[in-house]
Amino acid sequence: MTSATATAPGRVNLIGEHTDYNGGLCLPVAVPLSTTVTVGGREDDHVNIISDAAGTWTGTHADVASGQVPGWARYVAGVLHELTRAGHRLPGLDLSITSSLPLGGGLSSSAALECAVALAVTQLVATDDQDGADGSDWLDEARRRQIAELCRRAETQYVGAPTGGMDQLASMLAREEHALLIDFAEPANPRTRPVPLPLGEAGLELLVTDTGVRHALADGDGGYAQRRDECTRAAADPDSTDPVLRARSRHVHSENDRVRAAVAAIEARDWIRLGALLTASHHSLRDDFEVSCAELDAAVDAALAAGALGARLTGGGFGGCTVALTHEDRVDAVRDGIDAAYARAGYPPPVHHRVRPAAGARID
Repeated sequence: MTSATATAPGRVNLIGEHTDYNGGLCLPVAVPLSTTVTVGGREDDHVNIISDAAGTWTGTHADVASGQVPGWARYVAGVLHELTRAGHRLPGLDLSITSSLPLGGGLSSSAALECAVALAVTQLVATDDQDGADGSDWLDEARRRQIAELCRRAETQYVGAPTGGMDQLASMLAREEHALLIDFAEPANPRTRPVPLPLGEAGLELLVTDTGVRHALADGDGGYAQRRDECTRAAADPDSTDPVLRARSRHVHSENDRVRAAVAAIEARDWIRLGALLTASHHSLRDDFEVSCAELDAAVDAALAAGALGARLTGGGFGGCTVALTHEDRVDAVRDGIDAAYARAGYPPPVHHRVRPAAGARID
């Protein structure tokens, strides 16, 4: 095979934030926004990456192995590094990347990129025992899980972003019109269960609002990495009297309870209850975990004032996106309410996406 193409979706986490790396529960859905990677083989050892959103990078497999890859290209290089470590013999590569996902916007553009690269390159170098040039025979759930774990290692170990694994699993395992319940009680082997989420049947949509405030999980700037450290210290000393550590622990435990309650609400088709749980999650993230910001709070408050059933920040926080559960006939009003609130506050206009749960990664 001379080339291969794969597409992987981003995700919006419906509820269960900062719980994956704490051995807890989360409930993401894949979104129609996605990243597509086309890869071709070369006769030399060069690696050329062209992204419609981020630019270009050119180097060699030796550069990848040394870790001397800058910026956004590290996410691609990390996947190539992990594929090599897993025993794949990679030729020189030309990679072309297109994406409809906002970069750094809280919809896991990084995991979508990683999963699309891993799928496309794996398909390119697929051996005969994987049986099937179209990828349909070898890309079963076990293989999807392997790829998700490989991509998680690429992000945590090569890039240095201390994420927990939810994003890659959501991108690889999601189903259309389903949420994915993930239990990280055993981090090396997280349990997953698809949860039917018939929003269309119920006349509901998710309105994702990109605040435009950007974050970078690998920066080590006292945000995401600091929260992980605080959670580690809180778990090591459950009787701590430190008010910060107690607040972090309180969020994690209450968020796990909210995920369980959210699954029960979905199964009972109790959408009002689900909305209330989303809003409670935001309040916990704002007050106990302290990862919100003025723009996120403004979007949530305006969505609720305009009639959304519930709303919360989604993703790591410190910027990025909110998600609102909204009746179809209220989506425009909720969007306009958020826009008006941003105009009054003097914030740049946000970008909105109307979404329903989408399918996971695929070979094109």
